[in-house]
Amino acid sequence: MPGSWIGILLIASLGLIGSCLAAAAAAVEYDSSAVIINGQRKIILSGSIHYPRSTVEMWSDLIQKAKEGGLDTIETYIFWNAHEPRRREYNFTGNLDFVKFFQKVQEAGLYGILRIGPYACAEWNYGGFPVWLHNIPEIKFRTDNEIFKNEMQTFTTKIVNMAKEAKLFASQGGPIILAQIENEYGNVMGPYGEAGKSYVQWCAQMAAAQNIGVPWIMCQQSDAPSSVINTCNGFYCHTFTPNNPKSPKMWTENWTGWYKKWGQKDPHRTAEDLAFSVARFFQYNGVLQNYYMYHGGTNFGRTSGGPFIATSYDYDAPLDEYGNLNQPKWGHLKNLHTALKLGEKILTNSTVKTTKYSDGWIELTTYTSNIDGERLCFLSNTKMDDLDVDLQQDGKYFVPAWSVSILQDCNKETYNTAKVNVQTSLIVKKLHESDTPLKLSWEWAPEPTKAPLHGQGGFKATQLLEQKAAAYDESDYLWYMTSVDNNGTDSKNVTLRVKYSGQFLHAFVNGKEIGSQHGYTFTFEKPALLKPGTNIISLLSATVGLQNYGQFFDEGPEGIAGGPVELIDSGNTTTDLSSNEWSYKVGLNGEGGRFYNPTSGRAKWVSGNLRVGRAMTWYKTTFQAPSGTEPVVVDLQGMGKGHAWVNGNSLGRSWPILTADPNGLDGKCDYRGQYKEDKCLSNCGNPTQRWYHVPRSFLNNGSNTLILFEEIGGNPSDVSFQITATETICGNAYEGTTLELSCNGGRRIISDIQYASFGDPQGSSCGSFQRGSVEASRSFSAVEKACIGKESCSINVSKTTFGVEDSFGVDNNRLAVQAVCI
Repeated sequence: MPGSWIGILLIASLGLIGSCLAAAAAAVEYDSSAVIINGQRKIILSGSIHYPRSTVEMWSDLIQKAKEGGLDTIETYIFWNAHEPRRREYNFTGNLDFVKFFQKVQEAGLYGILRIGPYACAEWNYGGFPVWLHNIPEIKFRTDNEIFKNEMQTFTTKIVNMAKEAKLFASQGGPIILAQIENEYGNVMGPYGEAGKSYVQWCAQMAAAQNIGVPWIMCQQSDAPSSVINTCNGFYCHTFTPNNPKSPKMWTENWTGWYKKWGQKDPHRTAEDLAFSVARFFQYNGVLQNYYMYHGGTNFGRTSGGPFIATSYDYDAPLDEYGNLNQPKWGHLKNLHTALKLGEKILTNSTVKTTKYSDGWIELTTYTSNIDGERLCFLSNTKMDDLDVDLQQDGKYFVPAWSVSILQDCNKETYNTAKVNVQTSLIVKKLHESDTPLKLSWEWAPEPTKAPLHGQGGFKATQLLEQKAAAYDESDYLWYMTSVDNNGTDSKNVTLRVKYSGQFLHAFVNGKEIGSQHGYTFTFEKPALLKPGTNIISLLSATVGLQNYGQFFDEGPEGIAGGPVELIDSGNTTTDLSSNEWSYKVGLNGEGGRFYNPTSGRAKWVSGNLRVGRAMTWYKTTFQAPSGTEPVVVDLQGMGKGHAWVNGNSLGRSWPILTADPNGLDGKCDYRGQYKEDKCLSNCGNPTQRWYHVPRSFLNNGSNTLILFEEIGGNPSDVSFQITATETICGNAYEGTTLELSCNGGRRIISDIQYASFGDPQGSSCGSFQRGSVEASRSFSAVEKACIGKESCSINVSKTTFGVEDSFGVDNNRLAVQAVCI
């Protein structure tokens, strides 16, 4: 949209109530304090759900849970390399059908945000760029380069036209109210110089020319042209100010947790701090806030980036990798959304005043309606200590450390970010109760390596090729092979030295592996023995996700990438093999032979005499799907590194042998203070990822087939299939609130109350509750009556519920409950 984006647009009247949407066009405009739909001024609560990181069958459930959690908008990326893996060959089928995804968003009564990019980052392989793009001569990514801009425009136009044909834009009666061009370029654009600035201008112009009828946004772009809205990404964005004073304050990525890398600990962001960041944002005149991620999901196939991003993209999001409610995060945010929406009319049309108390630690922000004078207040405490504040005629308040209270009419607390009045769910991975433990029966097949170990490849070059240029990312694997002559009559001891650019290198001399190593960049050095005559050196390079972020990240070398590859003899004489004639083979022979496909693969499977601890080996077994409807995982304990498939569907890369550092954690996690990705870590000393998601849609009612490729050596004897089940739930709730307990989706019932106490119970987590100084005698009986035998229950936390007098207890009575689900 040329010029200022402010103005009247046509948008569907979505209503956000029920599943039926009116397609009639309605006038909509945006200003600095609201999104205005059908004359109603709104704040927008959004969440990221990436459709390729789940399955079609999961979409409706995920979207519905987002709606039940208080969201009104779903945001998703378009991943260029997923949709155009080869130039002008497109794929929009299955879980890549973004049109169907947005149609389901609309069916649920929600809005949508379309992030085309087409650079995504998102810890996705190569940031979403297809590798064929890298191999076009003279191309330069994300700068004023005509070749790149032409390809970017072609793909953007393709996506926009598909959305238009499906009438997905709000101006056509569809759900999409915003679209994004580029992503976080402002974070890295400095080295691109003037060409980078020109590129930003071009992006905005190209996007505007698409005429989609809704505004375009740019994330982290402080110099965004006036035709697009610049937005903020980060853990906190309350101090962000748009570069256009008429623009709404939008937060497109509030990082709900963090991603996990192979060999690293599990990140965790507390519900209290996440809620604090959201409340602060709206205290500071925020209009749109999007959780990144609301559901993280799974990096199926080879889609994880990095390098070294794990297959699980759980992200500690409100919905976990499998679609379960991540409690208390989901419920605590739901209550926050309710409190914010109650004040929506005031927040979007008011006069704002801020007063400071307690040496500036306490901020009282008062929104006074311009229509009827009604008030809504945010009372924040940024200190690491609890504080009391006297607001005179509006009362006295206790404000916990690092928290925000929302005060209805500025005199009644309806929510505090540090007071978690929802359940915590302890989800375990276990055998379903109806199933019998069975050892899987395995077959195996060796990866055919005869040809590459004898130097036989598919093409040759007299140089060491960078892996993206040679393999086009058709596989993680690329063989580099050359020969060297030992003209003597005796064997010769040498050292093989390889300068390597990542990520996993195996070295073979005359068919025998002499060593392997992994890392970002390193020099590999191992002793080798050259026999008299011709010797074959075979190097197998394996990527573990291509780089996805940074300045000129697309140019970062992968594989051996020029080397050098050298031999050093006992006299320290160095022979450089880099300019030898090198043979290349892309991928494994088992990949080419489709060993992973149980119906069309050409593997010759061997039964009995199971070979374990053997590198470059394929394994196959059959199994029955676990009973019930709960999410399924496969436990790959005992395996090394490789890939897994169920019924031919890729579960992603696997590396269960790689463990996180056991040191540096004390098990404590303080919600107070600014969060960063290395705070509140867990899973020390355990495998980065032992369990791998098997979507129910991948499974048959009868027999199923699991196929594993093992790269470094493992033992499948302990591999098993399990479910994710909510076994224990516990919760705290303060007097005057309602505690809702559920066995996560009604798949189980509450069978036992292990603990219940109304008064001042001690402890704050499952397993830690103890009786305090006072306790209502009917604590157990009241909770049992409300909950036993039910899938879910609600308990009004009041003196009446527990049959005590008004004088009972302490100033802040609360209920603590721990229950069992079966």
